[in-house]
Amino acid sequence: MSAPVLEVNNLVKRFGGLTATDDFSIDIRPGEVHAVIGPNGAGKTTLIGQLIGELQPDAGSIRFLGHDITALPVHKRSHLGLARSFQITSIFQAFTALENVALAVQAHDGHSFRFWRPVADDAALRAPALRALELVGLHQRADIPANALSHGEHRQLELAMALATQPKLLLLDEPMAGMGPDDSARMVQMLLKLKGSVSILLIEHDMEAVFALADRITVLVYGRAIATGTPQEIRANADVREAYLGTETQP
Repeated sequence: MSAPVLEVNNLVKRFGGLTATDDFSIDIRPGEVHAVIGPNGAGKTTLIGQLIGELQPDAGSIRFLGHDITALPVHKRSHLGLARSFQITSIFQAFTALENVALAVQAHDGHSFRFWRPVADDAALRAPALRALELVGLHQRADIPANALSHGEHRQLELAMALATQPKLLLLDEPMAGMGPDDSARMVQMLLKLKGSVSILLIEHDMEAVFALADRITVLVYGRAIATGTPQEIRANADVREAYLGTETQP
């Protein structure tokens, strides 16, 4: 079996007397979609913050592609191939979809920012931007200003901006948030097409989407992983059903 893309070992994060991440471990395999679910207050946002580099853990380690990145800042993790979508991506509303993705390529690759020259006219930026838009099914809307796109299309654009950086691991933070059933179904189909081409850590409230997409699921309760397994194993786990799936509590 190939070495994991991401290995998190015994991660701990405290805020005063609150332990938000409690001896948490997880591994993500090449090409895998690994979902993390849990009720509100489970610690999912704190976990993502540590993985992306916005928060420093109090104990434990994070290894990415064999590198210890526990103390690395956000931008250095990004250059190694770790990308996060949907919570921190900034869309420029007056720019077209293509210009937004081209700017993401420019920022990641360290091109000089020539604001007097339209980024979409630079072939080195335009080509990867168009490929990313095609991956998410937005290439026919490339020249549409972001402020004219629907909410679902904004999500597609954010995903394209992340994919344009050619990540080795994509952290998807609630990609279906605010979507209606049709947009959610389109996003699931889009992510299914990406399966195997990039490793994905998925945080998501929509359990139907989680069970459709995930190869493995880790259940987080009060900062601690209480179970990891296939969707079938998680559905059948009595502890998970009691703590989460069998209640009316939302993730």
